[in-house]
Amino acid sequence: MLIVCPHCLKANRVPVERPALAARCGACAKPLFERHPHEIDAVAFNRHREAGEIPLLLDVWAPWCGPCRAMAPTFAAAAGELEPHVRLLKLNADKTPDLSNALGVRAIPTLILFRRGKEIARSAGAMSRPALVDWTRRALAAAA
Repeated sequence: MLIVCPHCLKANRVPVERPALAARCGACAKPLFERHPHEIDAVAFNRHREAGEIPLLLDVWAPWCGPCRAMAPTFAAAAGELEPHVRLLKLNADKTPDLSNALGVRAIPTLILFRRGKEIARSAGAMSRPALVDWTRRALAAAA
């Protein structure tokens, strides 16, 4: 399975039978999963979407948004449950307005779930950790 390193953006081939949580990047030697979301820019988003083979859960947020700030710890806690089966990424809409517009983001926070590079689910507004984890797992099961 191809997994993009969240640190150096190199694609790493990780055998399915190998524990993904123990995998390290072949280029930078950092862990491929750390059970927390990674802040990304447009280049990193496109690399994860195009080269990675695991689903992506993208949180589009802004630092001035109260619900976004309130949801940040919830999103981080969800990473502990969803990784390594889902990569959790955070995209600052203020720093990436072109990408946010291209993704059709009209409200924040917006969660977008991608599988094989295609959007499979979207939700606007904050949600609890159990609701977020359940929403993600149900959407992935429905898209299987």
